[in-house]
Amino acid sequence: MRSMPPSATPPALDALIQRRIRQDVQSMHAYAIQDSVGMVKLDAMENPHRLPAELQEALGQRLGALALNRYPDGRVNDLRHALAAYADMPEGCDIMLGNGSDELISLLSMACDVPVQADGKKPVVLAPTPGFVMYAVSAALQGLEFVGVPLTADFALDVPAMLEAIAQHQPAIVYLAYPNNPTANLWDAADMARVVAAAAEAGSIVAIDEAYQPFSSRTYLDTIRAQPAQHTHVLLMRTLSKFGLAGVRIGYMVGPRALIAQVDKVRPPYNISVLNYECALFALEHAEVFAAQATELRAQRTRLLAALRAMPRVKAWDSDANMVLVRVENAQNTFDGLKARGVLVKNVSKMHPLLANCLRFTVGTDAENTQALAALQESL
Repeated sequence: MRSMPPSATPPALDALIQRRIRQDVQSMHAYAIQDSVGMVKLDAMENPHRLPAELQEALGQRLGALALNRYPDGRVNDLRHALAAYADMPEGCDIMLGNGSDELISLLSMACDVPVQADGKKPVVLAPTPGFVMYAVSAALQGLEFVGVPLTADFALDVPAMLEAIAQHQPAIVYLAYPNNPTANLWDAADMARVVAAAAEAGSIVAIDEAYQPFSSRTYLDTIRAQPAQHTHVLLMRTLSKFGLAGVRIGYMVGPRALIAQVDKVRPPYNISVLNYECALFALEHAEVFAAQATELRAQRTRLLAALRAMPRVKAWDSDANMVLVRVENAQNTFDGLKARGVLVKNVSKMHPLLANCLRFTVGTDAENTQALAALQESL
């Protein structure tokens, strides 16, 4: 939610904040959402395609008939079963739902917030960096320590550094985004195997985040199915946001039944609204529509990459997601030039030293990508 314009804080209210709000929270910045009114919106990895008109009408009628005066009921379990079937959930696993995968990340941190050890150290959450910001944010808010392990210069896992960090910190949770955000790449399978095995030895939970799975060439679920005994410490998260339902806020987490049962204990009741689960069920009943959209976006990704690589002074990395990371000579100037021409992308150049002068483009429609490429050419 966008905050209201700042105003002077009355002294009494300022004193209350200083006394009652955690100091680390006071020093944090709220998650910023860019104003996109009137812009070609390529900053948030959303599916740019809306439902066809006939499905909009059918969904509207279905939602209008819901009993909004009642709390969510057992129908939410229909969604759990539908998602388990859609993902081809491995044997021995269970599934839990979140209000987006952000909530699942927060709940996992909450569940793993064990008391401070005798040596005074907090539980550790560990992840490669640059990566999804909410891993660190959720850890901090829950009182866990976040340890980021930098990727290599070409955004691969630095396996020796990861193994050393896991051995040193014995983390409660190791996050592996697959593919990664904002770099959009998949980790090497052998590198993944070494890190997952090291986490098992350290007694860590591994959370594999497949938010961009509809656009990816691989899923780690295949590895879990093939080697269940080696993955009893692994949870796998996905979201329907990139599937095409970013406004519906449905995330889901699959993992060993006993482990899911423990994390599910900290989930608030009724965290999935009747509108959200009915939208998700409707979408899964028409999964072929969203699959066709994903196919189109993968084709547009190929086109976008080719055009970007043909531009002088632009470096574009391979992508297994619905975004493309590029490096330009001056990220801020190029970002401002794009915005002045009606195209909004994400300036990630200050997120991490490895992302110096980098911008992240969401893959849009054919028309949106054409406009973005023209605006980029002019902005350079």
